Parts: sequence; structure tokens; C-alpha cells
Amino acid sequence: MIVVDIETTGLNFWENAILSIGALCLDNPKKQFYGECRVDEDDVITRKALEVNGFSEEEIKNKEKQTQEELIRKFLKWREEQVSQMLGGHNVGFFDLSFLKFKAKKYNIDFKTRFRSFDLCTVAQTRYLQIYGNLLLDDFKENAMNLPNILRFCGIRDERRRINKEGVLVKEGKSHNALEDCKLEAECFSRLIYGKGLFDEYDKFEIPEYLKPT
Repeated sequence: MIVVDIETTGLNFWENAILSIGALCLDNPKKQFYGECRVDEDDVITRKALEVNGFSEEEIKNKEKQTQEELIRKFLKWREEQVSQMLGGHNVGFFDLSFLKFKAKKYNIDFKTRFRSFDLCTVAQTRYLQIYGNLLLDDFKENAMNLPNILRFCGIRDERRRINKEGVLVKEGKSHNALEDCKLEAECFSRLIYGKGLFDEYDKFEIPEYLKPT
């Protein structure tokens, strides 16, 4: 499986731009891909998104950066070289793949992919259900397994910057980076599925007993 994550200028694939793509192979995490690109002239840029991912407007409009089309073609070429081309990640089918499919169509890129993907949220909810006998729900009885809660469930402290729905900074921390988020998601996959860590940098966060193999 390839864990993939993208950074964008907003949440809407039909009007916002891709700024970076990060990916790695879960079975061989040393195989990694990362690239950044510039926006198109017709792309909408939101301040909230840039505050999360740390890009400046000057950076994303830099004509010396490759285009989104060039980055997507490079990513798909890298993907074709991997043993497993199935894509996974957090909300990957709803968010990341929506952007990639829309942009591929815009640039007339042949993006061969199934509608099926491997979602981190689903894996986390399944393990939570196995352990506690119920799903993690919010006050509206909807799915509460967002990435901060997945990290908490996996015993990992969320050290990333966070912005609330009103666009206000509510937590200082590292800007979101597509490859770093991929590594974070892959670490969660490994802890949830195998009960063991994947990257040395997360060894400082002990794996909860309920996730360890019995």
C-alpha cells in the first residue's frame, strides 16, 4: 500500500490547488516521494489553508516551481514503479483522491486508479470497536475519529499546528507537511494493524498496551 497525503490551498478540489504531494510505501517506508508545485492563475487561495501548511503566497506563485501537472505526472510515474499501487491515508478517498482525480482530468492525465482505497479512519474505528465495543462518536453521533483522535488512540502526541473552523490558530506547532503527515499516518497504520512502530522518530511515544499483540 502507498500512503499518500497532499497539501492544498483549500478544501474544495474544484477550485483550490495542490501545493505538495507526499507518499511512501507502508511495507518499505524508505521508498518515499515528495514534491511541491505552484498554483494555476485560476486557483482559489485561502488564508486558513496557508496558515496550516506554512506556505506563503509568494512561494506558491513562484514561476520557478514546477506546475501541478508536472508534479502529478512525476507522482504517478513513481507510483507505477511500486509493487503495490493501492492508495491509503486519512480520508484519502474523500479528500486526496478527489483532488488528484480532478486535477488529472483537468490536465488530461491518464490516472489509473480504483475507487477503493485504504482509509486510516476506518482502520482506527475498527480497532476502537474491537477494544471498547462501541464506535467513537461526537456530540452529533457522527464519526469522531479525526486525525488528532487517531493519534491520541495510537499513543502519539499531536505536535502539528491546528486552526479551528473560524480560521483561528488554536494550537502552535509544526506546519503541515505532506511527507511528514504521510509518515505520521503510516506510523498509525503500523500501530493499529501490527501493534508496532514504523519510524524511530516516534519511539518516544509508547505504544498503548491495548494495541500491542497479545
